[in-house]
Amino acid sequence: MSDRPIADYALISDRHGAALVSRDGSIDWLCLPRFDAPAQLSGLLGADCGHFRIGPRADGQVEVKRRYLPETLVLETVFDCPEGQLVLRDALATGEEDQGDQLGRGAPHIVLRTLHCSAGRVAIEVDYAPRPEYGLIRPLLEPVAGGIATRGGASILRLSTDVQMQVEDCSARARFELRAGDGVGFALQHGSTATGLPERIMPAMIPARLERTIDDWRAWSGAHQAYEGPWSELVRHSGRVLYGLSYEPTGAIIAAPTTSLATCIGGSRNWDYRYSWVRDASLTLDALWVAACPTEAHRFFDFLGATALIQVREYGNLQVLFGIEGEHDLSERELPHLSGWRDSAPVRVGNAAWSQRQLDVYGEVMTAAYRVREQLQGLGDAGRRFLIEIADAAAARWQEQDHGIWEMRTPPRHYLHSKLMCWAALDRAILMAPDLGAEARSSAWRAAQTEIRNAILERGWSDAVGAYTQTFGGEDLDAAALMMPIVGFLPADDPRMLATMDAIEAHLTDEQGFVYRYLADDGLTGGEGPFLVCTFWLAQARAQAGQIDRARALFERAAGCANDVGLLSEQVAPNGGELLGNFPQAFSHIGLVNAAHAIAQAERTNGASKAIPPDRRTESAGTVSTDGLSLSGNQGG
Repeated sequence: MSDRPIADYALISDRHGAALVSRDGSIDWLCLPRFDAPAQLSGLLGADCGHFRIGPRADGQVEVKRRYLPETLVLETVFDCPEGQLVLRDALATGEEDQGDQLGRGAPHIVLRTLHCSAGRVAIEVDYAPRPEYGLIRPLLEPVAGGIATRGGASILRLSTDVQMQVEDCSARARFELRAGDGVGFALQHGSTATGLPERIMPAMIPARLERTIDDWRAWSGAHQAYEGPWSELVRHSGRVLYGLSYEPTGAIIAAPTTSLATCIGGSRNWDYRYSWVRDASLTLDALWVAACPTEAHRFFDFLGATALIQVREYGNLQVLFGIEGEHDLSERELPHLSGWRDSAPVRVGNAAWSQRQLDVYGEVMTAAYRVREQLQGLGDAGRRFLIEIADAAAARWQEQDHGIWEMRTPPRHYLHSKLMCWAALDRAILMAPDLGAEARSSAWRAAQTEIRNAILERGWSDAVGAYTQTFGGEDLDAAALMMPIVGFLPADDPRMLATMDAIEAHLTDEQGFVYRYLADDGLTGGEGPFLVCTFWLAQARAQAGQIDRARALFERAAGCANDVGLLSEQVAPNGGELLGNFPQAFSHIGLVNAAHAIAQAERTNGASKAIPPDRRTESAGTVSTDGLSLSGNQGG
């Protein structure tokens, strides 16, 4: 469990909470009723910290094939055993109110699992070992009508099934045989000490609940996913993954559904990503513009407005991440009882980056708002005021030092990417000024935008390196410089941009051609692998420069790291390709969507140097600005 490859897992989500299911049918991570709730199953991070396995007994050779059922996040695992075949299906149930756009609204917080013998006969084992609060609690398990009740801590779990389970030492087990045509079902329901034991689900109803969940996902996909470019299945699947990482009650979007999956085995760069980074969420909306129509975009901006408007207005600062219901204080702490994935301690909950200054978030928010502006007609007054305040803050604060996109734990610096995104914030604000009722501010915004542009051109380039660098006056390369053409600051075929791409590809990649975010000192111990999103950025920039063959090769290299069910983590091991970091990672899927879209645009325009649809081009401060391409970024801790 805690030493199993990250690639062995698949995500199921109900847009409230999430679970990870392994190739052998074990749920080793479960957080209900919220993504950031204390895990009820956390075997992913420590021995005897919780799992729920259903599958064939481990005697004899078993071949495993997995897939998501078409247009869903319902997982199907097929076990080919010596004497027969089993089909396991897993999902987090949708609810009575889930209709199309409302997918997740009525989530009942139920894990649905069905097992069917499709051929021959197979010996089955079920092993249910809940361990609430990240494995800290060894709960009381007691038989109840039609299953097992679990009590301990704030959570109450009810496992409903016709299978007779034997309770022993805080666990329940069953051993039995299925023959061709036989099937059984399991429903693991979440309740609390406040709400009491959930009402029993009759086992005969479990298959129907699962079919309804399949239908609800397909209804959403059919109504929202229309991308038809290259790698359409990968793009659409990434859109469903990103949608599955959104928190329906508020519109918040998480960076990943896990905490502390190491970016370096045995290292300490282990962070909790189950929160709503303003950057991540904005860029997810931006990518969903391609992969799935973001019909609820206004809810996210209303959420930000309600959560952060006063903070921005009073202090000019936008906190970089929030809890998924708007919590501000996300103080970081360690869980010493957990050994961590592959003994990579510490395991952390909370994230200290909440208190950092990161000026680039202004640009990601405004770029996403401009991209989905048609969906923002229902944006409330707080949301509009919030966007205006964001632009004002970018104009007022762009000259400050900050911690940058990678959340460096070194003293603040003048990061080129932070200045660039302040420029982008003002660029989009100027274009949106009539919609925001802010035409009177346009002149001041334009003046600040011109100052930023001149500063970047004069101080961001290094003659010694022959490239745009990480900081003003510095000589360290940074993959974030690839955002310059992506946000429309410079054409991708500008000689200095081409030189920067070449420098990054020559000096910031591993032997397999995967791109590191940087190699400079960041104030943290231990190493890390290349970032998948950075490889997608390079593919996107190459496509914009008309270098389609190179862009395709880069894209396929990065997309080829996806596991057997199309999921990507944050990083890959240097020169090895094993997935590392929290999983699945929104940024990596954002990068995939954007790079595929850029390549599609470039191919449609016969390799034009700027892969921007002509009807989306606008001029601002003497350079090209567009909503036809999207952004990506990542947090480093």
